[in-house]
Amino acid sequence: MTKLVIVESPAKAKTINTYLGKDYHVIASYGHIRDLPTKQGSVLPEQHFEMVWELNDRGKKQLKEIVSQLKSCDELLLATDPDREGEAISWHVTEELQRQKALKGKPVRRVVFNEITKSAIQKAIDNPRDVDKNLVSAYLARRALDYLMGFTLSPVLWRKLPGSRSAGRVQSVALRLISDREGEIEAFKAQEYWKILGSFFAKKDIETQLIEYKSKKLDRLDIANEAQATSIVTSLNGAEFRVQSIQTKQTKRNPFAPFITSTLQQDASRKFGFSASKTMQLAQQLYEGIDIDGKTVALITYMRTDSTNLSNDALTSIRDYVKDNFDKNYLPDQARQYKTKSKNAQEAHEAIRPVDPKISPKSIEAKVQRDLWRLYDLIWKRAVSSQMSSADIDQTRIDIEDTNKLSVFRATGSVITFDGFMALYNESSDDEDEEKSKLLPALQEGQAVECKAITPEQHFTLPPARYTEASLIKKLEELGIGRPSTYANIIKVLQDRSYVRLDKKRFFCEDRGRIVTAFLHNFFERYVEYDFTAQMETQLDDIADGNQKWDIILKTFWEKLQENVTATNALRITEVIDALNLDLATYLFPAVDGQADPRKCPECKDGILSLKLGKFGSFIGCSNYPTCNHTRKLSSNDTGSTEEGSDNAPSKLTESFEPKEIGQHPETHLPVFLKKGPYGFYIEMVDPEAPPIVVGKKKTKAKPKRASIPKTVAIDSVDLNMAVELLSLPRELGNHPETGWPITVNKGRFGPYIQYNDAFTSLPDSLSVYTVTLNEAVDILAKPKEKKTKKPAK
Repeated sequence: MTKLVIVESPAKAKTINTYLGKDYHVIASYGHIRDLPTKQGSVLPEQHFEMVWELNDRGKKQLKEIVSQLKSCDELLLATDPDREGEAISWHVTEELQRQKALKGKPVRRVVFNEITKSAIQKAIDNPRDVDKNLVSAYLARRALDYLMGFTLSPVLWRKLPGSRSAGRVQSVALRLISDREGEIEAFKAQEYWKILGSFFAKKDIETQLIEYKSKKLDRLDIANEAQATSIVTSLNGAEFRVQSIQTKQTKRNPFAPFITSTLQQDASRKFGFSASKTMQLAQQLYEGIDIDGKTVALITYMRTDSTNLSNDALTSIRDYVKDNFDKNYLPDQARQYKTKSKNAQEAHEAIRPVDPKISPKSIEAKVQRDLWRLYDLIWKRAVSSQMSSADIDQTRIDIEDTNKLSVFRATGSVITFDGFMALYNESSDDEDEEKSKLLPALQEGQAVECKAITPEQHFTLPPARYTEASLIKKLEELGIGRPSTYANIIKVLQDRSYVRLDKKRFFCEDRGRIVTAFLHNFFERYVEYDFTAQMETQLDDIADGNQKWDIILKTFWEKLQENVTATNALRITEVIDALNLDLATYLFPAVDGQADPRKCPECKDGILSLKLGKFGSFIGCSNYPTCNHTRKLSSNDTGSTEEGSDNAPSKLTESFEPKEIGQHPETHLPVFLKKGPYGFYIEMVDPEAPPIVVGKKKTKAKPKRASIPKTVAIDSVDLNMAVELLSLPRELGNHPETGWPITVNKGRFGPYIQYNDAFTSLPDSLSVYTVTLNEAVDILAKPKEKKTKKPAK
């Protein structure tokens, strides 16, 4: 009995083929074979939300192949990924086969596995099921919601806010988070405060901070100015000091749960500077299988999950590894179980873990591409350490007082007495400001100590930090917005729409993003509320669980959205501008020293400054136009397409720019330089030991690796991570699954492109040259090129 197995990607098909016998044929669908066309009328609310699906070019080709293969097979097995998207792909394939009457009564079964191993695949085949209609309904509801929101709100934005790109159910809420943070930073007023530091000596130096003065415990802002700080220091001049108290306690630090999608994205961002999309691209390869010693090996379990659960088999294999490779006190008596912290967790998967913990990162380091190895090393260490013993830490606190009992200074220190899981793994944080472990001297209460110096130190309170990719994903997860499979795409869309920019690993909200958020907040407030979006996710979960009807939820959503849109139809542009002027007042019209009204025109003196919506973007103009022609950019954050912005601005670098080293390349360990040439700035990496190039009888020095810096990039923002990314081009994605010919991507005069078989194909704006995958490239190459029509002769 011959069985046809359908999976998403050729890489996954290749790996599974190595485990199944001659009675199985495995082919790839290359993701979704059909989708909703990006035009009006793809979802029909008046017809019970019927959806009009359209086969894509690659889908047509793959469906034809599936139909052909199915003729010689007795059964169809749908082995797509074990989540809603995977269920949807299986459903789409089944629907199309039924529409084309290609099944001819042959059984269709769904098989799911969380890891690509022979035993897991065989177990799935032995326990098939039907396509889960509830999961499919949840998928349909999500697609319809996103489509209706986008195709209803976006036209309103285009009419009322020229220059705006789009609005979306989840992307607009994520944008609001970044925009609101900008507002918090603008509204922030720094406060001065002072610390009093004491440097003492008893056997060794002891660094302390004043915590109590004249019997009053000091809060951070209690010493408000230099005069107060100086007065305290003066009062302690010549004082003698002794140990008031010593407190020592032992604490335990427990291991972290194995990774889920969001925590993997966060830690990879903090440790390696990986974007969320790059992390998922690498994880996909580790899941589907990579070549090791001529064999295709899947290294990790499925990477889109919000479950921290580990199977009993996984727990056993990890604990066996710890038992065999560490002292016995590193293995706790019982396996650790973790409860997921994410709101609305719904995926019934395991956590992300190595398929086989015996495949240690060290054993494959020389056989795997560096970034793949680094991500596997991170996943492996997190999973294995999650089943190790807690670390033991001794924490010590010493309070030192002067003999007149005016002041108390405190020193704290901690020492790891047993490292436990920390022998393998420790989590990073975005703003690591933890006091380093330090050993304090053994002292006794009442013991005299020498005062070396008492020093006042000025500080100012800091505004809230802008979001990094890691902290934004963490916040989205806490609020219950989005799902494991959507975080990377949410971030990508915001950047592609030029609503936000990532500068030195922090998100800055662009003018366009601030204005769109303010518009939605004023006129479509319900749809950018955090609770509303989280409630929608809960309802989608209820549909997946079979507790809600998807069409009823859509009907309620659509009716209220229609009411809201109808209410804005009569809005005049002047009303929109008045609302935005008020909402964004501190942003658009910052206070100016010596000027009572920041909205007063500085040129004509009696006009009022206001937001203006122009054909080429927004700006500030005077109400007395055309009598007064005063205009300015919206803000200092503006990075729009200006003359400065098109020449690596805003940089303080001058024409006499000196080359500078910005770090060592993580793979080659060669120095990477930022340089300036006659055509602009570029990155250069030189290998002094590179063999010379031989042409005929002549030997020439090997050329250094160089990469131009895009003119839209501010030179001040170029760091090592960006340089490494630029130097990675051209990227070889792999060989075409049908011809075996190599596929590469690169950037050229006319933008990013795919090179295959001596032909060049433009890369769509929706994909990045640095993260596009082999599957996506193959899909693009399968589409027919648009023919340029010749203009008629005059």
